[in-house]
Amino acid sequence: MRALLLPVKDLNNAKKRLIGVLTPEERFALARAMLADTIRAVRGVRCAEKIFVVTNYAPVLCLAEENRWEILREKQQICESHSVDAASRVCERRGVSGLLRLPLDLPLIQSSDIDELLTVKCQAPALVIVPSRHGTGTNAILRTPPTLFPSHFGTASFAKHLAEAEKAHAQVMTRRNARLEMDVDDEGDLRALLEHDLNGTETGRWLHASGIAAKFLPNLRAGAMSAR
Repeated sequence: MRALLLPVKDLNNAKKRLIGVLTPEERFALARAMLADTIRAVRGVRCAEKIFVVTNYAPVLCLAEENRWEILREKQQICESHSVDAASRVCERRGVSGLLRLPLDLPLIQSSDIDELLTVKCQAPALVIVPSRHGTGTNAILRTPPTLFPSHFGTASFAKHLAEAEKAHAQVMTRRNARLEMDVDDEGDLRALLEHDLNGTETGRWLHASGIAAKFLPNLRAGAMSAR
């Protein structure tokens, strides 16, 4: 059985690398908009036999209940790696053979992107991994079995996860997907996101309504003109 795991932290503490670029209220609103886009995509997934949410954030607990997703309620959040690994152990005990962890800040994600990863054919031990747009982070990770190796989300996580897979003698499959690679952690990511077509996304709607897009778009256009 293959399942999807969504780790969600308190959005009030999200996007700290955007401090100095966005106000606390703006960082919260951006995180909430990206969460809405990711949840919309997850609702359309067809190939996950189960969807698990690990969190102690009340609004997301309500969302999970509304969608009849399985809740793994945390007493406290230490870090994402700890949350994912604890949840992975529970999922494996419940019969999950392959577990796909997705972050909740992928504004361009589509249901088909998730289904494509869930249907990759592989035999245990195996790793399917999607890097961040810089190639250093880990934006999606499917481990078969779920506890194949411990998580190392954060700085240089992509290389760390590949090293762990090698130690576990696992088959490794790297997938490149521009939508899955486009998360937003810092100002550079935000500028890169604004170069994409955001029509139909809650993130795009908020960026334009809030004035954030107008704040950065002139600089993007100036950069494009000087590059010609």
